[in-house]
Order: sequence, then C-alpha cells, then structure tokens
Amino acid sequence: MKKIIIILIVITSISSCVSKKLYQELDDKYTDLKNRNQNLVGENDDLFSTTKDLENANKKLKASMDSLASVKAILLDDVVALENKKKQLESSYNELSQSSTSQLDAKAKEILALSQKLNEKETALIAENTRLENLQQKLAARSERIQQLEGLIAAKEAKMLALKNAVSNALQNFEGKGLTVHRKNGKVYVSMENKLLFSSGSWAVGSQGKSAVVQLAKVLKQNSDIEVLIEGHTDNVPYGGNNSIADNWDLSTKRATAIVRILVNNKVAPKRITAAGRGKYLPIDTNATTNGKAKNRRIEVILTPNLDAINNLLAE
Repeated sequence: MKKIIIILIVITSISSCVSKKLYQELDDKYTDLKNRNQNLVGENDDLFSTTKDLENANKKLKASMDSLASVKAILLDDVVALENKKKQLESSYNELSQSSTSQLDAKAKEILALSQKLNEKETALIAENTRLENLQQKLAARSERIQQLEGLIAAKEAKMLALKNAVSNALQNFEGKGLTVHRKNGKVYVSMENKLLFSSGSWAVGSQGKSAVVQLAKVLKQNSDIEVLIEGHTDNVPYGGNNSIADNWDLSTKRATAIVRILVNNKVAPKRITAAGRGKYLPIDTNATTNGKAKNRRIEVILTPNLDAINNLLAE
C-alpha cells in the first residue's frame, strides 16, 4: 500500500509540473500576441495621424508660397520705383552738368547709393525667387506623396470592404445563428459564438461550425496577403471539465487552435495564421445574464491587411 501511495504522489507531481509549464508557454505566447495586436492597431492609428500631419504641412507650404509671392510683388514694385528715380536723377545730373563741382559730386554719390540699393533689391529678388522655386518643388513632392499615401489607404480600405462583403456572402447561411461579420479599425472581424462551433466544455468543432470555417477558408485562400488572427474567448464561469485543461484560458486557446487546424487543412498558409486564447478577459457583454455569457463564449477571426506598402512610403 505504501508503494502505491508513493507512485500516485510522483504521478501527481509530474502532471502538475507539465501543466504549469504549458500554462507559462501559453501565457508568454498570449503576451506576445497581445503586443503584436496592439502594435497593429497603433500602426493603423499612426497612418491616419501621419496623413493628417502631411495635409497640415501642405497647407503651411501653400501659405508660405502666397506670402513669398506677396514679397516678390513688393520687391518688383521697389525695383521699378528705384529705376524711375535713377532715371530722374540721371536727367537732373545731365541738367546740372554745368553746375558747381560740389553739386555734381553730391548727385553722383546719390546716384551711386541708389544704384547700390537697386543692386541689393535685385539680389534679394533673385534670392526670393530661388526660395520660392524650392518651396514649389517641396510642395509638389509633398503633394505627390500625400496623393500616393491617400491612394494606398483608399485601396486598402476598398480591399477590406470587398473582403468583408466576400466573407459576408460566403457565410450568409450562418448569420443569425451566432455568426456576425463587421469592420472596425481598418480590419474585418468574423465573430462566431460557441453554440455554432463547440459543445459545452469541448474544443471539438461540430459539423455546422466546421462548415462555416471551411467557407471562410475559401475566401482567405483568394486573399493571400491578409493576416489571420484567431482569438478564443470564454465567459467567467470556471472550467470544470477535462482534467487536461487547466482553466478557461487554456480552453480558449484549445478552441482557437482547433479553428486554425481547419483553416490549415483547407489550404490556408500556416504562416499567415496566429492563434490566441483570451480566456474570460475580453468580454463583449455582461456575464450577469445567460444571453451575455453566450455572446462572450466566442471565436473572433480578425483579418488584417498588409501595410508594407504604406509603411515603406512613410519611411521614405
């Protein structure tokens, strides 16, 4: 009897160590995925903020151009006035050519001073022209960059709208049965309640849920540049089923990877897919009601566009 008790204690200790190790690995992976998701949302927000900053800079450059044009007009007027005055002085100088030497010297000095002033104005005018041309070139380059960025963003938005419509069409037979499709923050979200996918406490996907995931996989295969994040969610009721599952967090991860396997088996590239278990920590409704708990028990498939082209343009 003592030997049997000792063997049971050893088995229990080994099981506990494995469970803790698995939990730690899942926790580390969740933290990494959470940071990556936050970075993606931050990138999307930064894109719209950068576009706004570029548009404001564009307005400031236009205002500078208008100001320089006004300065140029004033300088041109000064040049014309000085040239007229110089002509008048030269005429007076000729008239006084027979006057005393002192008077002629004074007129000569005045003409020289005016000539120098005229040269300074002409030099300033050339400098302002050069500066205006440089600003015009910068404005043209900035405008082209803004147009390119706006074009890329518009193309991304159009692609995500088309993707959302394609997903909705592919899954229309499942909408109203615990499945919804919507856009948010430049991404497409496919939310499937557990009643469509799993039995209570299980991570085995039922036939109806598998059919929905297979239809989704067909759309994803046609959009190979879309990143796919699978998030599992639970309500706040503690898990009390299979001893191989530690808790709701563990269960949500199992359910997420079950969806991933169906997508991979239906030819969606594994490198595009990430699985994450969120447990009870990101509810979308109250856990105080039966309906609220049902909504919280779900799988979220988050489809994210490829932002490489936009990031490359911003890095230039």
